[in-house]
Amino acid sequence: MSPQLRKVEALDAGHFVRVEWEDGSESRYPCVWLRDNCQCPDCFLRSAKARKLLFEDLDVDIVAKEVTLADREKISITWPDEHMSEYEAEWLKKRCFSEKARAEMREDLFLPECQHWGSDLQLPQMPFEEIMYNDESAYKWLCTLKKVGIVLLTGAATQQGELVKLGHRIGFLRLTFYGPTWQVQDKAGANNVAYTTGKLCFHTDYPVLQHPPGVQFLHCIKQTDAGGESEVVDGFHVSNKLKKQNPEAFQILSSTAVDYTDVGVDYCDFAVQCKQRIIDVDSRGQAVRINYNNATRDTVFDIPAEKVRPFYAALKEFNDLLNSTEHKFTYKLKPGDIVTFDNWRVLHGRHSYPSGSKITRHLEGAYADWDVVMSRLRCLRKKVLNRD
Repeated sequence: MSPQLRKVEALDAGHFVRVEWEDGSESRYPCVWLRDNCQCPDCFLRSAKARKLLFEDLDVDIVAKEVTLADREKISITWPDEHMSEYEAEWLKKRCFSEKARAEMREDLFLPECQHWGSDLQLPQMPFEEIMYNDESAYKWLCTLKKVGIVLLTGAATQQGELVKLGHRIGFLRLTFYGPTWQVQDKAGANNVAYTTGKLCFHTDYPVLQHPPGVQFLHCIKQTDAGGESEVVDGFHVSNKLKKQNPEAFQILSSTAVDYTDVGVDYCDFAVQCKQRIIDVDSRGQAVRINYNNATRDTVFDIPAEKVRPFYAALKEFNDLLNSTEHKFTYKLKPGDIVTFDNWRVLHGRHSYPSGSKITRHLEGAYADWDVVMSRLRCLRKKVLNRD
């Protein structure tokens, strides 16, 4: 049922509007925000869901001249210049400024729930064909990817091009200097350590970019008999462990700008430089992105000499936690498997495997941005759950 209004009044000399709801709760709305978000055709373009009102035309000290309860599902405000605005009860309720309402809106818009894991990971699996052609399955895939950070898709064709289809399913793939997709196999004169048969230590991809790809896809086309196992670790879980175990080390890794470099030729020639903190945190000090790739960490290190050793000590402790048997999960991709994972959270690695005259292991890789993935998730949710 839509929320019902019981009473509305202006407060604080007209700077606030207080709404009393039928259930007895109340909400307070600043008048400057209400005027800024007038929904009339002069102020708001409904076809684009975008504001037309120019900010330079907004009086930040505006007060309500008159506030009325049009009916139990709408309030009406007349402003000093006689402009009139109407606000639906349901629209107002969703945008209440209470801490509880704001938390509910964050949950609805961004799905922040995070399920941490270690070596006990129960790797979520779904059939590739299902998520490609069934909206409910695709919605479940993306929700799980956001919450757990990793999902294995099974049963894809063992040929190149399946990730392009997956990209179309969510919207589009992220183009990088290695191309729209890229082939992970042993290559002569490799321009990336992944294109060798050697062990790859835990890393996130592409911290050398200002905005590293949010999601990574790896499609197993051919798998070696010996070696080549994949490993993953939950970077957020390990970061929390480090913060409790050694707050100073956590502070160093979340505040020190590390230089990354990547120079070579692939999709085109490139010379990329970037500074990233190993652990990016939000305003609450919670890890929101891991930027760690030992292979592309630059020899240049733009910090005072006396801070170098403490940084290495902090990184060593973090790296040891990543490699702890209680934190890492090991599995082996089979031909037709596509592992999809959160590149901002999940660090991945690979065991070495024997080199030979023929290609014995072939993965195709691709990236997508979280903006694209979350957009598809919201669109699917609207279809699947019939939500506005």
